[in-house]
Amino acid sequence: MLFSIIISLTFFAPLTGEEPNLEETEPIPTEYAKGEVIEIVEEEFGKDYGAGMQVDYQKVKVKITTGQFKDKVLLIDNSTTGNPAYDIWVAPGDSVLLILEILAGDIFNGYIVDFVRDTYIFMLIGLFILLLILIGQKQGLKTIFTLGFTVLIIGKFMLPLLFKGYNPVWLALFTGILVTAITLITIGGLTKKTVSAILGTTGGLLAATVIAIIVGTMTNLRGLSGEEAQMLLYIPQEIAFDFRGLLFAGIIIGALGAIMDVSMSIASSMEEIQKVGTNLTVKDLFKSGMNVGKDIMGTMSNTLILAYTGTSIPLLLLFMAYEQPLIKLINMDFLATEFIRAFSGSIGLILAIPITAIISAILLAKK
Repeated sequence: MLFSIIISLTFFAPLTGEEPNLEETEPIPTEYAKGEVIEIVEEEFGKDYGAGMQVDYQKVKVKITTGQFKDKVLLIDNSTTGNPAYDIWVAPGDSVLLILEILAGDIFNGYIVDFVRDTYIFMLIGLFILLLILIGQKQGLKTIFTLGFTVLIIGKFMLPLLFKGYNPVWLALFTGILVTAITLITIGGLTKKTVSAILGTTGGLLAATVIAIIVGTMTNLRGLSGEEAQMLLYIPQEIAFDFRGLLFAGIIIGALGAIMDVSMSIASSMEEIQKVGTNLTVKDLFKSGMNVGKDIMGTMSNTLILAYTGTSIPLLLLFMAYEQPLIKLINMDFLATEFIRAFSGSIGLILAIPITAIISAILLAKK
């Protein structure tokens, strides 16, 4: 989105009017609004902007549908940049996001910066919540609560403290353990099963963290392989982020859900085994828990690996297109980061199995 706005402001022509006589350092107030394209007034393909720059061009009428200027119709020049990643080519009926420059209480310039997508996103979220309630019923309501808590604790606690420069690894670990405890206690109550799952998840997270830190340090990862991390170097707040720590924090939070799932599945299965079994010893329960864990392990490890691979498909295709040698690929900062992210999380998941199994066996064994 940021790059889309930058490109839009760089190449889109002004809406109307002459350039005002403003000091260069005086910012023009802006605000966002939604609009609907009601008419394509003019279209020109390959318009010459000089210096060998040719772009496709539209002049469109857009009706503002939100904000203080609702129902006002603007005539907006919309030009492409030649880059399909950022170009926005509209048609009548399209809902678009506008950025408006306000001068003397009225619109001075207006630009189309993106398509409006939030309506469909909210519909998808609504469908997700509806299905949770219809299928999960009481447990579905609990799930909605725990999801809301997770979003709240990350958005209002972890991220603000990260922005203030606090240690990312300790923050992520504390957040992960807190989210795990609240989630599992809400869903399963404060029982032996829940305690086992919480401790198993904590053990798996700690294992993933230690492995990520050790391997990440040995491989000289800097935490700057991602475009977003590089952009943090230039934010106006000039915060001295621990980028390697942010990388490790991302690994912890990224692996949390899968590790929690595995731990709770094993603890729950072992509780059911204990209920129907007779004179089951710690050894018997541990063996049963490990058998359950082995079945879960393969699919959940695949879940983590596939999740990280899925986000990198375009890059992998790019490497394939240019036939880069393996020795170069595996030593690239970005791919090394993704390998460590995926495999340290998977190792934490695997180690959560015996940790949960032994704790559950000790707590659930009939005395």
